[in-house]
Amino acid sequence: MMKQATKLVQLQDSINTGEPVLIYFSGENCSVCKVLKPKIEEQIKKNFPKFEMYEVKTDLYKELTSHFTVFSIPTILVYFDTHEYKRYGRYISIAMFIEELKRPYTLMCE
Repeated sequence: MMKQATKLVQLQDSINTGEPVLIYFSGENCSVCKVLKPKIEEQIKKNFPKFEMYEVKTDLYKELTSHFTVFSIPTILVYFDTHEYKRYGRYISIAMFIEELKRPYTLMCE
């Protein structure tokens, strides 16, 4: 399940553990965000159980949004070993998203 991120330190602490982290940026009036979120959660939980997942509501937490230079929603940031590995924006293919995460996840976590 995605945790609600409200503070920068909360996200930085999680990223700094070196464990895989996914940050999902969404907005209150974004229909794509609402449809995509449960699909991403389900696939990550099923395929990559070690991920920490956070949601940032961009309309409420503008300072977090700008810190991570997010300009459109939904945006998904994926971190492996404290580094941003990939950034996905707008319309993404769930199948391709999962496929792209398999190799680094296997290398880092198994």
